[in-house]
Order: sequence, then C-alpha cells, then structure tokens
Amino acid sequence: MSMASIFNRPRLVVKKVLARAQNEGDGAVVRRSIGRPELQNLDPFLMLDEFNVSPPAGFPDHPHRGFETVTYMLQGAFNHQDFAGHKGTIKTGDVQWMTAGRGIVHSEMPAGPGTHKGLQLWINLSSKDKMIEPRYQELQYENIPKAEKDGVLVTILAGESMGIKSQVFTRTPTMYLDFTLKSGSEHHQPIPEPWNAFIYIVEGVGAFGSSDSTTTPAHHCLVLGPGEGLSVWNKSSKPLRFVLIGGQPINEPVVQYGPFVMNTKTEIMQAYQDYQLGKNGFERSRQWCSK
Repeated sequence: MSMASIFNRPRLVVKKVLARAQNEGDGAVVRRSIGRPELQNLDPFLMLDEFNVSPPAGFPDHPHRGFETVTYMLQGAFNHQDFAGHKGTIKTGDVQWMTAGRGIVHSEMPAGPGTHKGLQLWINLSSKDKMIEPRYQELQYENIPKAEKDGVLVTILAGESMGIKSQVFTRTPTMYLDFTLKSGSEHHQPIPEPWNAFIYIVEGVGAFGSSDSTTTPAHHCLVLGPGEGLSVWNKSSKPLRFVLIGGQPINEPVVQYGPFVMNTKTEIMQAYQDYQLGKNGFERSRQWCSK
C-alpha cells in the first residue's frame, strides 16, 4: 500500500483546534470549532458547531441575515419551521441548506426523545448576495449521492468526489464531503487551489496531509494550508469518519453581531433595527412564533 501522497503539493495541516463543549440556544450543548477565539472564521466559513441536543433543549425562534446555514443530521431528527410557513423534519443523514439572505426567523427543535446530533455550518454570502430572498435546499439521505472505492465511502453533500457531483447549488462555491475510511485505507481528494479548506473529525483517528503526520482524534478541526488536495490515511483498527469542507474565499470585511453577518457596522445596526421593527425582510417576524 502506498504511503505517499499523489499530489505534488499536498495540503498540510496548518492549524489544529479542539472543539470544546459550550452551551448554546436553550439548554443545547455544542462543540464549536470555527467561531472560537482561536479560529474566528475561515473565509467563507463563519462557524461550525457539532450539536448534541436532548429535549426539552433546542434552538427556539431566532433570526438570521447575510449568510447560509447548512444543517447535517448525524443522529436523530430535528423539526424546523420559519415565519414564511416553511417547515419539515430533517432526519439522520439528511441535509438542509438554508440561504437566510435578507431575513429568516426560524426554530430548530429535536423531533422526539433521545439524543439528536449533527453539524451546523455557517457559510458567508458576498455583499451582492446578502440581501437576496431566502431559499432552502433540502436533501434526504437516500437522494444524496455517494461513492465507494477501496474501503473509502464518501457522501457528497456539495461539490464532487470520485467523479460524482452533488446537485446542491452553492451561491458561495463550496465543497462538503463526508468520508468514512475503513481500517488501513487511504484517500486523495483534489481541492480547488484558491479555496480555503478544513477537516472536522467525527469519529476515529486519522493521519492528514502526510502519512507520517501525528494522528488526530475526533472533535478536532484541522485547517489545511495551500496545495492541490488532501491525502488521508486510516492506520487505526477502527473506522475514521470526517467531513472535508472547502470554499472560495469572499475576501470582504466580516462584521458579525450574533445571528447577523454583514460587511459594515452600519449594516449590522440596520439589520438589528429591521428585526426589531419587522421590516426589510423581517415583516412576518412580529406576528409569528413557532408552534
């Protein structure tokens, strides 16, 4: 078995952040990696949370403006509803790609007893897209493309792997791949060169970047440096599961105030005011509360 990378310039790990548990929402616990002081953002990504929620905890009614939220369920299910009457349940393996644009108020609550786990990623929108109309893309597990080869299984939420493409439209060009590597397997995944990319390890331990790199266990976020792609090896006896996420940098100022992400402080004040007064995209927020 070859232990060398197939890339002339493999992407190496340049930063390692452990996602520590913190409280969020109403009694929910999240492990935040991107969005922590050590890794405030990684253009175009604003936040990554691994959430772990049991009722009655959850994320009751709250607003968003100026970016996208991607919710990927790893275990259990979540009910979501918003002030435009859009609602549904995302179950294990499903993904919801929500473009908040100019404004959404929604709730995300566990569907039934037990523990509900998943990943929520916040992707920034460029200034020209921040005030677009909200939209959703929802994919059920069985409709998300998958590929398998040599002990490597990949679920393609966005972008392309092993010659198979996702149908998800990413307004900010993005790849989002969920890999499971059996013991002893390796994979080499190209990543567009100008993009920023990172890994989040869900379970197991892996060697990333070079085969002799120190192995890293679950709940770590690994920021990748420049290069052509990621090489990964699973030298342990257990499966390794991680997500590889990459995106084209927007290269614009980021001003964030809680659930609002804009380019200037003035726009943030405007967003806050619009939400308080129920205008410019938040008209429906005054009468609405989730059921």
